[in-house]
Amino acid sequence: MMWMCIAVFLLWMKSGGCTEKANTSDLMEYTAADFYEKLHSGKMMFIYFEHQVTPTISLFLVELEKSVDALQDYGILVGKVNCNKELVHAYCTEERVLHTAFLFRGGKEFLGFDLDTVFDVNSIVSEVLFAILREEVKYVHTDTDLLAMEKAARGKKDIVLGYVRSLGTQEHRSMMETAYVYGSKYQFILITGGPVLKHLGVNELSHSSRVWFLHCRVDSGFVIPMTCPLTLMRKPLSTLSLHSFLQLMEAPLVSEVYTDPSSVQPPQFPYQQTPQVFLFSRPTTAHLDLATATTLAWRLRGLALLLLVHRQSPAVKTPDEYNAAYRLPEKSLEVKYLTLNDLDEVLELFTNQEKEEEDEEEDEEESDGHLDDEIAASVYENRGNLPDMDSITQLTSDNFHTAVAQSSLTVALFYLKWDAASMAFLSSFIDVAEGLTDSEVQMSAVDCGEWTDLCAAQPGSFPPIPFQPITAFPSVLLLRPHESPQYYRGMLGTEALHRFIMLSQPASPVLLTTQEDLTSFLQEVPHTELEGYTPDRVLGLLETHRGVLLFTEVAKSLRGEVLTGLLTDGIAEKWAAEHAVDLPAVVVFPSWRTHPSTLPVSNSAEELLSHINTALLHPLPELTVENLPSVLSLGKALLLLFVGEEEDEFGRKQNQALVEEMRGVVELGGRRMEPYQACWIHLGRTPAGMSVLGSYLGSMPPLPALVLTHLPSGGEIYQYPPNMPIGAPSVLQWLQRIEDGTESPAGLLAEDSWPPSVKFYDFLKIMDMQEPNSAQQQTPEEEEEEEEEEADEKEVNMEEDVLEEATDSSPSSPTPNNKNPHSEL
Repeated sequence: MMWMCIAVFLLWMKSGGCTEKANTSDLMEYTAADFYEKLHSGKMMFIYFEHQVTPTISLFLVELEKSVDALQDYGILVGKVNCNKELVHAYCTEERVLHTAFLFRGGKEFLGFDLDTVFDVNSIVSEVLFAILREEVKYVHTDTDLLAMEKAARGKKDIVLGYVRSLGTQEHRSMMETAYVYGSKYQFILITGGPVLKHLGVNELSHSSRVWFLHCRVDSGFVIPMTCPLTLMRKPLSTLSLHSFLQLMEAPLVSEVYTDPSSVQPPQFPYQQTPQVFLFSRPTTAHLDLATATTLAWRLRGLALLLLVHRQSPAVKTPDEYNAAYRLPEKSLEVKYLTLNDLDEVLELFTNQEKEEEDEEEDEEESDGHLDDEIAASVYENRGNLPDMDSITQLTSDNFHTAVAQSSLTVALFYLKWDAASMAFLSSFIDVAEGLTDSEVQMSAVDCGEWTDLCAAQPGSFPPIPFQPITAFPSVLLLRPHESPQYYRGMLGTEALHRFIMLSQPASPVLLTTQEDLTSFLQEVPHTELEGYTPDRVLGLLETHRGVLLFTEVAKSLRGEVLTGLLTDGIAEKWAAEHAVDLPAVVVFPSWRTHPSTLPVSNSAEELLSHINTALLHPLPELTVENLPSVLSLGKALLLLFVGEEEDEFGRKQNQALVEEMRGVVELGGRRMEPYQACWIHLGRTPAGMSVLGSYLGSMPPLPALVLTHLPSGGEIYQYPPNMPIGAPSVLQWLQRIEDGTESPAGLLAEDSWPPSVKFYDFLKIMDMQEPNSAQQQTPEEEEEEEEEEADEKEVNMEEDVLEEATDSSPSSPTPNNKNPHSEL
């Protein structure tokens, strides 16, 4: 009993307790000396050699940290070696280790794991244990393999046979952890598919894991047939359910009692959650009753415990009219008595209940189906619950022109039902529509899967369609009668779209003819639903017709993002005189400051629009996912300050002081700072910045961190010395050293290209090379000869490419100054 308690505790730790603990553990970073010391001691180690931290590797390191305590309980040390600090030969100088984690055993490398196979804590634990238990856990694919294993185990060991849909899952981990505990007692076999599933009666399309217990040991009084009898585990596969199932398989097949069922104790640990079935035996048919009970016990194995009650005992008071009884674990003292005519009636009591539970599990599997892409997963989970579209108008080829003509503003969503992003955004679009039911805005949608003629209409069609063919989904257009369409290019969320529509309703520009109009434009919010939000404003003070046309063109480009107003003639002269502004001029009122900035009227709309966007941008913006495109569009080098999340008031003040120092850099630098865009990222509000910072420098530096990147002259990344305090004068001196070429880069931006992994995978290039030949007419004989020649050439070229690829990927001397290439977001 004691070893059972220990096993339960250990398995409980693996299934739940250690998971929470792992979240708080620190991933051990070994020096080269520590690594070799642990290696020579013969301890098992699971180590990753860190070169550069891409977003993918950042996620892996988080999962690796979670696995520390889980694997430590099996005597496996988990950690990493930072190759940027410590050089471990054969692991810090080879490209193969960039995406590989290694298991060491007995003082040498045991196995390497591609990071694609150890992507989370479950896959790490399951794959590492699977490698260690390769002798204890066998893998079979065909029924012939399974029969051979049964033959080898017959009379020696029972077999635990597990089917998991794929390796690296929670179910695979449960199998491996259980095998680690019970591997010396049972023969564990793992299957993931193949003909053996048909032999076991499992549909390969099933997503459910399965476990069978094969009774291959010879028990007294029972002859093992050619194939071992098997028992299916009915509960979903987990570490605890598998442990309970194995304990149940150790229970006696039939227990004989000589007292009334109501006096029999409920099942004790570890069978306390198992029903009891009682059959009654008479002295005259005792032998036959025992055989019947044994037959039924095999059929109930894994479902219930069977007890044979001998009526010859005077303690049995049950009336003769009853020949069976049962007790459920939920009602541990209540016994129900039955009069049965057939043993199948006992089976139905439990198999019907089991079938209902399986149906519920299958429904849950359908509703909880998980896809790799998070947006697609969300759509898949809610695929049976289509959103209520009563609040939006369904546009078709038949009603499109009429609906647009009848409304001053129509907001149209073009979507595809089978597109995950479309369906995810559809819910946000409907939320916006429900909030605008009292407005004059007509919210509508076009299913481009059904109305392809409308979505793909070409210019010149009749009746004319006011937009170009829709090629990206989802797309949102704002349509007004007799006007060009307005495209929405903002975030696909409820708040951003709602704000864009509200700011699009006023004319752009608004013609201001009185002092009251001007005061309202500068001080009031255009709609009550935007209360609490301060929009950017741009005011045009123009005298000539050409200037008005130029400003109007720019205003239409800014519609939905900025409020634009137009002053002309006498009122423009009066306002300009009051505020000492020379006409013509454009006055920009950014939402982030109280005083405006005045711009001269440019010669082109593009130039004026660029000047306005620059004036609206904060001199030191907080970089977020939403404003990142507008910041990058400036084409300037980014001076990025990364600050961490504040844990207390002291941390908040420290971050505030750092931002003030950066503001001092901008002000003190003056014109020197024009080539740079200073900005900062709060990693608490924008967690994606952690992956960006790690990929810039190859590893996560201490915070705060200041880097210079996206230089127009090249892809170098520079890091401000982390041991120096961040102050405006010292930062400007650091920038001067970079300009003079005396500062060494800390990293390197990778090219934004997606080449094939090896040369002969470049199918597009192959197709381009073959295209000219396809235009020439050839006889069948010539074509056959050419195909043979091309096949020979491709075989030779492939061999050459493989050799070249191997040569290219050979270990090379590390680049100086840690120039780590990385991929941008």
